[in-house]
Amino acid sequence: MRKNRTGVRRATGVVTALATAAAIASIAPAQAQTTAQLSAYVSDGWGGGTITSQPAGINCHQEAFEDPYTSSDPQPYPTGTCTASFEVGTTVTFTATPDTGSNINDGPTPNPVTVRTGYNYTWVMFCPIDGLCSAG
Repeated sequence: MRKNRTGVRRATGVVTALATAAAIASIAPAQAQTTAQLSAYVSDGWGGGTITSQPAGINCHQEAFEDPYTSSDPQPYPTGTCTASFEVGTTVTFTATPDTGSNINDGPTPNPVTVRTGYNYTWVMFCPIDGLCSAG
C-alpha cells in the first residue's frame, strides 16, 4: 500500500494480486491427454513373424534371421507400423503370427493392453523351428 497526498493509503498491490488471481482462475483447465503411443517390440529371437493389433494400428513384421552363427550382420529391424496412437482407455488385443519356418516362443506380453498416458507396449519373440533360441 502507498500513502497518497491526502494521507489515504491505496491498496494497489492487493488489487493487482486479486485481478491476477481472477485472470488465472478464468483460464480453461489443462486438457487431459486423449491419445497415447503404443509400441510392439519384436525380440531378436532370430525367427520371423508379424504382430497385429485390434483395433487396427499396429502391423509390425520381423524378418527371420538366416543363421546368427554364420553371419556377423545383425538381424534386420522390424518393418511396418510398430508404434501407433490409440485413445487413452482403449483395450488393444494383439495377434502374433509366425512366418513359415518360425514359431512364437513367447508373447505377446502383455496382451491385451489398456492404453494409458505414458509408456505402453507389448512384446513378442519369434524363433526358428530348429530351436536356435529360447525365452528367459
